[in-house]
Amino acid sequence: MTVPTLTGPATGAPGGTPARPALGAQLLRRKPIAQMVSEAENNGGGPRLVRSFGVLQLTMISVGATLGTGILVILGESVPLAGPAIWISFAIAGLAALLSAVSYAEMAGMVPVAGSSYSYTYATMGEGMAWICGWCLVLEYAVSVAAVAVGAGQYVNETLAVFGSVLPDAVSQPPGDGGVVNIPAMVIVVLATILLVRGAKESAWINTSIVVVKVGILLFFCAVAFTAFNAGNFEPLLPMGAAGVSAAASRVFFSYIGFDAASTAGEEARNPKRDLPRAIMLSMLIVTTIYVLVAVTAIGARPWGWFDGTEAALVKILEETTGQPWIALVFAVGAVLAIASIVLTVLYGQTRILMSMSRDGLIPKIFGRVSRRTGTPVAGTLLVGTAVALTAGLVPLGALADATSIGTLFAFALVNVAVIYLRRTRPELERTFRVPLFPLTPILGAAMCAFLMANLGADTWVVFAVWMLVGVAAYFGYGRRNSRVAAMSNEEYRELSGPQTPIQQNPETTKAEIS
Repeated sequence: MTVPTLTGPATGAPGGTPARPALGAQLLRRKPIAQMVSEAENNGGGPRLVRSFGVLQLTMISVGATLGTGILVILGESVPLAGPAIWISFAIAGLAALLSAVSYAEMAGMVPVAGSSYSYTYATMGEGMAWICGWCLVLEYAVSVAAVAVGAGQYVNETLAVFGSVLPDAVSQPPGDGGVVNIPAMVIVVLATILLVRGAKESAWINTSIVVVKVGILLFFCAVAFTAFNAGNFEPLLPMGAAGVSAAASRVFFSYIGFDAASTAGEEARNPKRDLPRAIMLSMLIVTTIYVLVAVTAIGARPWGWFDGTEAALVKILEETTGQPWIALVFAVGAVLAIASIVLTVLYGQTRILMSMSRDGLIPKIFGRVSRRTGTPVAGTLLVGTAVALTAGLVPLGALADATSIGTLFAFALVNVAVIYLRRTRPELERTFRVPLFPLTPILGAAMCAFLMANLGADTWVVFAVWMLVGVAAYFGYGRRNSRVAAMSNEEYRELSGPQTPIQQNPETTKAEIS
């Protein structure tokens, strides 16, 4: 039996008017997993994304989207909160991310589509929670791209400083941080947008090359900083107490945003059921190890009070330790490339999530149009890139980082709940990766996310509440009326939602079949 693809509203009411369920029923209506996979394979008969990624490219997408954000951009803002125990904050945030990562790995193996946690939530908790999750992912991806890009100005200035020149604050800082517009941040976003428009395969190989450089410069920093290591810098370990460590962990969780980027590539992976779980877990291992190592060597090289207000802290440590400007130059250039890699991969993930939401009718169709020439959602990429570039140029880093963290934590918590739900309701589904120590692991993952959310400031919660209110208005203004799942007749929905044989993914086919 071939699973039909939704190409328009069903007509179940007299006169051909689409028959839609009541609001409560629509919010709880789940999208069948078989339907998701079928649509991913044929895209409504239109151009499809190209399956070109193996486990290496998928791992590099996750590492590229994650590694460097907290260390290169917000380390100076996080150390004053935790003191020398900042490495413990990174470890706590890493544990929270790892608990969610294993849930992502299980879901990615079952639902190998481009929507990441949005699609997972739609399949388990219904349209209402899926919309909330998707709206949080917009906050996570688009805003985190802007937040990372904001830090580019710091490292561009460190590069130029070697030659005795710097960009004026007016064009290297956003309003609120002493500037008018952050031009370097906008330029990086624009360049990443252009590259993504050209093609996903080309973007992936460029990202892989940059990730290798990024890992190399961070390991180089550790080697140099260790020559100035002073164990006395770790005393007292907890000058701000356990509360300071928790507050810093909530902030540096921003550093782990992006490990789920591989899950947004479900429709461009050659063997998603096998490779997505492997890529997610491998990327988490690489990123957490390097973060803790860099944090320990940075504190060992300089007292924790030195970091307060210090921009581009790692470059300054290298410069002061070696006294060689060219070393700082190499690192600063590498840091700019690292930031570009994060911007590229996270922006990629955002466009694929919006493409999935558009396919479901919850946002305008323009975000789901795939170009026949490039095999990418060109129009959606250009719209997202423009919005992110403006945000990066005009909004300060601190506000962006905290707002991103709360949206991400909420989305991660939903994925942990989704794993528990599907284990109970759909035990027959094929799982290429299974969460260990179930149900303890996903329960702890959701609890850790809630704990870190609780440690974020009141201002961040206000921003989150306002964002969600805007999302509710957007859903009722557009998504509720245009949802394709809601437009299905009750008979069609019951047929597709009934017991289904687990789908075997065949990358060579153009549509999913269940027998």
